[in-house]
Amino acid sequence: MARRAVVGAAGLLCLVLGTSVALSSQETPVVRIESSAHGSATDGPASGPAASTGTTGTTGTTGAPAPPAPKALPASEPTRLLIPSAGVDAPVTGLGLNADGTVQVPPADRAGEVGWYRNGPTPGETGPAVLVGHYDTVHGPAVFHGVPKLRPGDLIQVRRADGTTADFKVRSLLQAAKDRFPTDAVYGDTPAPALRLITCGGSIGSDGHWTDNIIVLADPA
Repeated sequence: MARRAVVGAAGLLCLVLGTSVALSSQETPVVRIESSAHGSATDGPASGPAASTGTTGTTGTTGAPAPPAPKALPASEPTRLLIPSAGVDAPVTGLGLNADGTVQVPPADRAGEVGWYRNGPTPGETGPAVLVGHYDTVHGPAVFHGVPKLRPGDLIQVRRADGTTADFKVRSLLQAAKDRFPTDAVYGDTPAPALRLITCGGSIGSDGHWTDNIIVLADPA
């Protein structure tokens, strides 16, 4: 599966992702957060250096066989995202590419929608399915406002067009400076289904930009 590149531009929105679908092995993908036009960062996620919360593995018996990979589902577009512990029960819309090669995002007047990058896997397929949402806009808190508070083990459910539901559980949260986006951890190929949630975070700088991305890494439940 080809690696996906990510760039962005969002005007007054807090988050946007753009993806080049024809990335050569010499290019370096980039993600950045654009202007959010806020007066202060007092309501934003905790600021600080790039960090990770949660655990990425468990202790087991030496020499024990690895558990079988979770069974992948056939392709089916996501229709709704439910994250009970973050207060998310929202429709999902497919995101295409703008003329400049950046991914479209739900507009500010539909900040309650989640965007799925439709050139990647659907949730439940093998590989990392990517869902993006605004933390807030100039109009106030948005669909992913509670996402930075997720904890390992929290349930994420993605309803799909074929009537099935892909269940995931949070493995870890990453906070990364916008110029140090962990591309491989987010977009790198996986041997089983995986889910990534991306929103903005950190603090609001003097230039009105969010400093970081908040990224949720989730595995099949």
